[in-house]
Amino acid sequence: MKILVPTKRVPDTDQKIAAASDGSSVEIDHLPFVVNPFDAIALEEAVRISERLPGVDVVAIGVGEADYEQQIRTALAMGAARGILIQCSRPLDPWNVARLLQAAVEREQPDLVLMGKQAVDDDANQTGQFLAALLDWPQATFASRIDFVDSGIRVQRETDHGLETLLVPLPAVITVDLRLNEPRYASMAGIMKARKKPLETIAAEELGVSLQPRVEVLRYHSNDSRRRGERLESVDQLAELLRQEGMPKRR
Repeated sequence: MKILVPTKRVPDTDQKIAAASDGSSVEIDHLPFVVNPFDAIALEEAVRISERLPGVDVVAIGVGEADYEQQIRTALAMGAARGILIQCSRPLDPWNVARLLQAAVEREQPDLVLMGKQAVDDDANQTGQFLAALLDWPQATFASRIDFVDSGIRVQRETDHGLETLLVPLPAVITVDLRLNEPRYASMAGIMKARKKPLETIAAEELGVSLQPRVEVLRYHSNDSRRRGERLESVDQLAELLRQEGMPKRR
């Protein structure tokens, strides 16, 4: 069995992130980058599956510029057997990422694509669904538990109304949620081994995909996150303030 795990390089959201003064971009030069946390959960699950079941090959893949190699190496240090970097210098929306991943899936022929439900930089939550539609594969989103059964994979997923259980035949695309597992840290031994693991670099043009941007970012804006504090004299005063704040504003 082969499991393909897409991993995205994202800014560390524990750092201060702000828009540029002209609104044309996000200031990222001072920021460290990490593997998207949801993708790290998907990778951890894939590695656990490979440790539990014989003959499972875990392949980590990323789409982006040469800088993405560092995050692919991190994925290798966490336990992936092989890495693939699709080099692309153009900004990509979820649709075009999915189209590049579709070409990679058709090239690699995995039995399962396991990926994060969304990336923490844009929170789009679209790439997995687009990929499943392009491949015409069954999908399960927001997975909080994954179990292999004779007829495929039983997925417990989190919805607004509670837990839902799906039976998904293979091949399939599954996107994972936070409560699936706790990703391991890359150990020093893992980091040393990752240097010797194969990492293939493919130019996006080699995949024969004509990129067709569907999203245009017009402007970035930083929200003011400062909190306002006010001391009140009584519970009645608090209730009145809450009532006023909850009333719709007249135009």
